[in-house]
Amino acid sequence: MLTFRACREMRAKLQSSTLRWFASSFNHPRSFHSPAFATVTAENISGSQPAQVHNLVQGKWVGSSKWTTIPDPLNGEPFIKVAEVNEMELKPFVESLVKCPKYGLHNPLRCPERYLLFGDISAKAAHILAQPEVSSFFAKLIQRVSPKSYNQALAEVIVSQKFLENFSGDQVRFLARSFAVPGNHLGQQSNGLCWPFGPVAIVTPFNFPLEIPLLQLMGALYMGNKPTLKVDSKVSIVMEQMLRLLHECGLHVGDVDFINSDGNTMNKLLKDANPRMTLFTGSSRVAEKLAVDLKGRIKLEDAGFDWKILGPDVQEVDYVAWVCDQDAYACSGQKCSAQSFLFMHENWASSDLIRKLKYLASSRKLEDLTVGPVLTVTTASMLEHVNELLKIPGSRLLFGGEPLENHSIPLVYGAIKPTALFIPLEEIVKDNNFELVTKEIFGPFQIVTDYRHNQLPMVLDCCERIHAHLTAAVVSNDILFLQEVLGKSVNGTTYAGIRARTTGAPQNHWFGPAGDPRGAGIGTPEAIKLVWSCHREIIYDVGPLPQHWETPPAT
Repeated sequence: MLTFRACREMRAKLQSSTLRWFASSFNHPRSFHSPAFATVTAENISGSQPAQVHNLVQGKWVGSSKWTTIPDPLNGEPFIKVAEVNEMELKPFVESLVKCPKYGLHNPLRCPERYLLFGDISAKAAHILAQPEVSSFFAKLIQRVSPKSYNQALAEVIVSQKFLENFSGDQVRFLARSFAVPGNHLGQQSNGLCWPFGPVAIVTPFNFPLEIPLLQLMGALYMGNKPTLKVDSKVSIVMEQMLRLLHECGLHVGDVDFINSDGNTMNKLLKDANPRMTLFTGSSRVAEKLAVDLKGRIKLEDAGFDWKILGPDVQEVDYVAWVCDQDAYACSGQKCSAQSFLFMHENWASSDLIRKLKYLASSRKLEDLTVGPVLTVTTASMLEHVNELLKIPGSRLLFGGEPLENHSIPLVYGAIKPTALFIPLEEIVKDNNFELVTKEIFGPFQIVTDYRHNQLPMVLDCCERIHAHLTAAVVSNDILFLQEVLGKSVNGTTYAGIRARTTGAPQNHWFGPAGDPRGAGIGTPEAIKLVWSCHREIIYDVGPLPQHWETPPAT
């Protein structure tokens, strides 16, 4: 465990290395494609030159007895080998978590120098990540494993870089700001403190290989926790490279464990190591299982069937159509915030919105990855769902509903054209249809309906019945309409106004669900404190005693 002296020494070393790095960075330009920390080159990863992904435990990069091969999502070639740990190899990971005390690696009363340390690490990492060759390296690496347009991949890097900038300098220690309340007599004072959990775990999905795991990992570290991080093996190479960058920036190699495994092995690790808190981002089904297995010691940012309501005031049709297209089909719909349900006021239904949306969707192409592989749902499954929905009376295909053509995407993944189905509101609300209609398809797919002004209560009832409440959008500048919808809904990240969207998780506002005490946020001081710390109250009562105090009668 770190002593106060060790903390001071670590900070001194980091300051020295930071100064040396800043000096050398201006005198020795690096190769455009090979940042110093990197062990791979994104453009060269292929079936003939497969990359390897290792585990990090107790300060050492290690392999495993088994290498799992990841198929290239664009052509099926075995292009990445991941050292996936099996259940027999979990012991060092369990021991590493168990060794961390519940009071964490630092807290307001122990080794506070580490708050400053992480402010310095964040500053240096933000500076490196802002360099064009480094941001391009990560954007291209993201594209290789989770195909999306370059602009979408780069946006993920930029958000991550801005987040690190936000928590540079003194901002990490400000997260642990405490408060004091005067007591009942001289020498008594109560102090409220942000306290770490100690050993924690982070499990994140494939769709944002850098942003989600990095922001949650740093939040855990800032507050004094010792995290074990697991990222979906299909994309874990991105976070492996980011950890190597953080080590270059001064992160102690023993502060984070990084594991590659299948779901069952990770589940066993969580049950055996018994972390004090686990952050899970992913499917609702897995989230609910983990909540039971971990006896509620969990925070969730699970899937969402996210809705958008277009109000009565039709304006800026071209812009609204563009945002609808981006919300539903960017990243091939593989965002937990993707627009899944579009409610059009009758005024919008008589506009050119759907025609414009169809045109925008049809312009997406595989060549620039504005549409691409769906990594968790097969083509057959998505088309089967389309066919089931078309059995509902009054339903019709607006556009899409066909496989992508002229590609080599392997059958294990999905590949369909951006798709929209219209279903009458009166049919959607029926009990025998609602579950099918609101089944989340993590791909380029959405349900569209329209409503008359007096049917708004039916629309709001639909929103109430949806299981998850992550993001939503109310597209209107009608203040009374906004008040009505916002006051009768619950989604944790809701955009309102004519420019409202459902997607976008920047670093400048809360992103997370509402309506669930297990709900996790990401990106802001409030989110970090909610997810990665608990409240501790210390009441000092040091006297002095009143003069001539005597033992009172028993009560």
